[in-house]
Amino acid sequence: MALQITDATYEELVAQDKLVVIDFWAEWCGPCRKVAPIIDELSGEYEGKAFIGKCDVDGNSEITAKFAVRNIPTIIFLKNGELVDKLVGAQSKASLVEKIEKHL
Repeated sequence: MALQITDATYEELVAQDKLVVIDFWAEWCGPCRKVAPIIDELSGEYEGKAFIGKCDVDGNSEITAKFAVRNIPTIIFLKNGELVDKLVGAQSKASLVEKIEKHL
């Protein structure tokens, strides 16, 4: 199960020395529901190597605004607290694995 990333937990998470992948989603978003099981799988597969989690845009306006998330799903990749990559729209597992591997 992917981490639930919130406005309250974000700073502590990015302060760690690992790749952080955040899936911005909402309950009412159809494409987000397609990506959700992939994010959960990847969270388990990359445990110990990267933090992979989800941020509900409806309840976490600070992080959503910080990364100017306008469309969901948006998946961002952070290294040392800095944005290194971003994908917008529903993604395949293969495309997510490719981005994760690139930034590990």
